[in-house]
Amino acid sequence: MEMHDLCAIALRETRSVLATAIKVEGHAYRKQGVSMLITEDGRMYGSISPGCLESDLQARVSRVLEMQQLELASYDMRPEDDLSWGETIGCGGLVVVLLEPISGELRYMMKQIQRCLDAALTVSLLRSFDEDYTKVTYGYLKIESVASGQEQYLTANEQAECSKKVLSSHPLNLKVGINPWNLPQHFTSLYTPKPRLIIVGAGNDVVPVAGLSQSAGFRVVITDWRASLCTPERFPDVERVHGFPQEVFPQLNINEHDYLMLMSHQFPREREWLALLANSNYAYLGIMGSRTRTARLFDGLPPLDHVHSPIGLSIGADGPEEIAISIVAELIAIRRKTVAGKSALGIEKRSGAYANDRYRSSGWQEQQTWAR
Repeated sequence: MEMHDLCAIALRETRSVLATAIKVEGHAYRKQGVSMLITEDGRMYGSISPGCLESDLQARVSRVLEMQQLELASYDMRPEDDLSWGETIGCGGLVVVLLEPISGELRYMMKQIQRCLDAALTVSLLRSFDEDYTKVTYGYLKIESVASGQEQYLTANEQAECSKKVLSSHPLNLKVGINPWNLPQHFTSLYTPKPRLIIVGAGNDVVPVAGLSQSAGFRVVITDWRASLCTPERFPDVERVHGFPQEVFPQLNINEHDYLMLMSHQFPREREWLALLANSNYAYLGIMGSRTRTARLFDGLPPLDHVHSPIGLSIGADGPEEIAISIVAELIAIRRKTVAGKSALGIEKRSGAYANDRYRSSGWQEQQTWAR
């Protein structure tokens, strides 16, 4: 779960704790810096492990909230026989988790983080621990130059600027002078806004794609000119922009971090969209349909960058749910800049036309590649 989601949940909950992995050594399920949220009544949002640490973290929440102090929890699974830790975890790593009551300064910080992410701005949260590691102060810094989904550490100058914005300190539940895990004096978490996924079309096959994309950390926007399809009942909790391509295109302000999909199955409307995108920058353009259909869509139009068609990774998917999985898997691969399944990504440009259709199968639409 993205920090954007955790902030929204934290600000509507009255009593909850933020758990953050501030040190990770060896093999671990999640990376250093990942956070989750645990409420006083035991509800958990996000994760730090496959489930082996969360029950212990949950048991610490009442004490953290009652004392209104931060607490550190260490889980060392590095010994070969990790039965000594209490469970056969098998992760083989060290994870140190910082638990923070979401109140006062931290609540204010999370409110600022949410505002920045809502405005599509990257923001960092800085925790500065004093010399004997008994207190911590918070600061935050807006960073406008980092692309969505890109990891980056703050420079020393940025950390110094961030530390000037510190509000006040919070006691840490740790013995004076004790820092057995050699934790840093400054710990910076960088949060980037969710990448936006704009889906053109609101048909039945878009419903599972929208839901899975949200779960994968995308901010989903559905646009369609058919009012009966583009409804909150069909697409709850996503943005909806109703109108024809020429009407909605100026409203979207498409930028180089956006992902787009053409899934309307309406040939003339998708031709309009391709023409409108001729001078736009974006990260991804997926087109539902066979390569033959895509070549026809581009007939007489200039070639565009970052085009992927047939859309989705080639995993042998069948039916709307499996096809949605293949599509979202491709989005994740592009976002993480992986090369896994590279041969299944993209289409080849040939003098403004596109490669011949290599995938032909029966489906809901003529020449539609459903068996992804």
